[in-house]
Amino acid sequence: MKPSTNRMLTRIKSVYMYIRENGTVTTQDLVEEFGITPRTIQRDLNVLEYNDLVVSPSRGHWQTTSKKIRLSS
Repeated sequence: MKPSTNRMLTRIKSVYMYIRENGTVTTQDLVEEFGITPRTIQRDLNVLEYNDLVVSPSRGHWQTTSKKIRLSS
């Protein structure tokens, strides 16, 4: 796996874990927490949403779904 792909997957996993641990968070919360651009966070959220791991009950607010996952290191 390319290093850039590995970094992206690690970041997406971290974003998911942050949302799971903090309940409903805003896109801005994620930008500030991870120090990356709003566009990058949005791409990561799109991946998570596509895989039914997060939902946005209201615009700009995110929470995890009840889908069961197995996290590997």
